[in-house]
Amino acid sequence: MNRAMPLELDHLRKSIQALSDLLAVSDNDERMGQLSEVERTGIRAGVIKNFETTYELSWKLIARWLKTHVGSEADGVTRRELFRLAAENRLIPDVDLWMGHHVARNDTAHVYDEGKADQVYRATMDFAHDARRLLEILEARND
Repeated sequence: MNRAMPLELDHLRKSIQALSDLLAVSDNDERMGQLSEVERTGIRAGVIKNFETTYELSWKLIARWLKTHVGSEADGVTRRELFRLAAENRLIPDVDLWMGHHVARNDTAHVYDEGKADQVYRATMDFAHDARRLLEILEARND
């Protein structure tokens, strides 16, 4: 196994906070109702962009943790295999749950489609919870 310094988690922490903050605004119907359509669309686009960033940081930190603690078994694997290893090592609770986040991330390339954008936006709400849980686990096991 490749022992290294603890993972730097500040970027993930800040990214999760930014995502959570925007979700709180976008979930406030009264506040959103006071905004123009352009502003509402901008906030939703910001949620989706923060989701992309937070998802990318999440899976990359999972991969780094696995490489450090599991070794070469985690090198060059598919995303499903990466999440399988992460579940086996109790970093995430469920492979399919995180594969769903992966599909939503891939769908961000299609946010020009109103239906896809809405699906990604709704998926982001669940992801924010899962990303916070991952951060807590990584903080507790960051040695």
